[in-house]
Amino acid sequence: MENVAIFDSPGKGRGLKAAKEFWTGDVIFSEASLSAVVFDSHAERICHSCFRRQEKLQRCGQCKFAHYCDRTCQRAGWAEHKQECSAIKAYGKVPNENIRLVSRIMWRIDKEGSLVSDLQLTTLDELEDHLNDMQEDDLKELKVDIHNFLDYWPRTSKQHTIDDISHIFGVINCNGFTVSDQRGLQAVGVGLFPNLCLVNHDCWPNCTVILNHGSQSAVNTIFHSQRRIELRSLGKIAEGEELTVAYVDYLNVSEERQRLLKTQYFFDCTCEHCTNKTHDDIKKGGREVEGVKPSDEQVKEATDYCFDMMEKMDKARLNGDYHEVVKICRQCIEKTEPILAETHIYQLRMWSTMSEVQAYLQYFEEAADFARKMVEGYTKLYHPNNAALGMAAMRAGVTHWQAGLIEVGHGMICKAYAILMVTHGPTHPITKDLEAMRMQTEMELRMFKQNEYVYHSMREAALKNKPMTMLHEPKSVEEGIKNLFHRRK
Repeated sequence: MENVAIFDSPGKGRGLKAAKEFWTGDVIFSEASLSAVVFDSHAERICHSCFRRQEKLQRCGQCKFAHYCDRTCQRAGWAEHKQECSAIKAYGKVPNENIRLVSRIMWRIDKEGSLVSDLQLTTLDELEDHLNDMQEDDLKELKVDIHNFLDYWPRTSKQHTIDDISHIFGVINCNGFTVSDQRGLQAVGVGLFPNLCLVNHDCWPNCTVILNHGSQSAVNTIFHSQRRIELRSLGKIAEGEELTVAYVDYLNVSEERQRLLKTQYFFDCTCEHCTNKTHDDIKKGGREVEGVKPSDEQVKEATDYCFDMMEKMDKARLNGDYHEVVKICRQCIEKTEPILAETHIYQLRMWSTMSEVQAYLQYFEEAADFARKMVEGYTKLYHPNNAALGMAAMRAGVTHWQAGLIEVGHGMICKAYAILMVTHGPTHPITKDLEAMRMQTEMELRMFKQNEYVYHSMREAALKNKPMTMLHEPKSVEEGIKNLFHRRK
């Protein structure tokens, strides 16, 4: 942790600043989790040790709750699961993810002390819990969790005061970090990383955080590497400059970002982009054609209509009625596309959903068109090295490749690869996937330029010999990559 220093950030409290100069893509620090748990909803589909998604998992023979890839993962996760296993058996049921995480944290602190590593910059006692700022409904949920925790906590374990227990619940409520699956595409759990809690928010940050799952594949656990987060620089950072990350998605307008930050993290954001309302005009603006813009009334009417249609779309999506989703999106796009700007956030949401669902239904050409529009809009709004932009470009590249549009597809994949090399680094599984895609599309592009007819003939023959299978069901765009910190539902 010699790369950073704690300091008092004006108006923010404690923060971290760079102790030396950093360049784009540098890893400023990495940190293993104090503890982490799989979400209740993913308990049977995600390994409780390495957090990888597997088709078949082995269940713990004692508590019947924890699931693992194999015995290697089970042995690697035993230190964290041992006391939890006995507690679940004694309790007779499985408590929710917040209670499980608090319990694991307290068991570890009881065993190793408040500082579990020489690299830990702060204790949990020093972190804010914001219990006094919580809304009445949230406090009621907290009291229920504490009541259930006291029933679950073994009498043989060290007993703690209600204040101490409440503090840990408060800390994970506003500092729990979302843990993704091995590809970084979906949020599957929540963990606590004390040093990361010191990194303050900025809507246009100079850093990003990714999860590195480490390696647990070796039979001998001595060769395992820890699950850890990496704080990576998005551009050049000067010595002494404060390190910041974005707690919420920049795609929201400034007023909505400020509302979310106040509600979820209990502070008023006064960053430059919120103060100046940067990009707000084009996020909710009208489309300009030959210097002519629609009236404010037309834009408001189209925006309200789009909002109503998004609610219908979400309902159809939850029901798995994807043809109805396409119908709703198409109806909305036909009416609002001539009025709303290509950077209007509701328009981008419609394009994103349409591209994802049409790709799932294997209408790749139309899916590619909407994916391209989405990436073009994102490019005008996001930081050039934003991970969400990189993921969108990757999806667009794959969709164009599936549609046989190899030139645009290769370009999109190269764009995504350049961004994710910064945000995720060269060893992350998703970056390795992109590198393989980039090489594949580069080879196909050379073939295409030499002889288009031969390229398309070979492509059609390959697809006939190996018909395309249905893709995974589309997930919500907000899931997994948009929100940095986990929020209790």
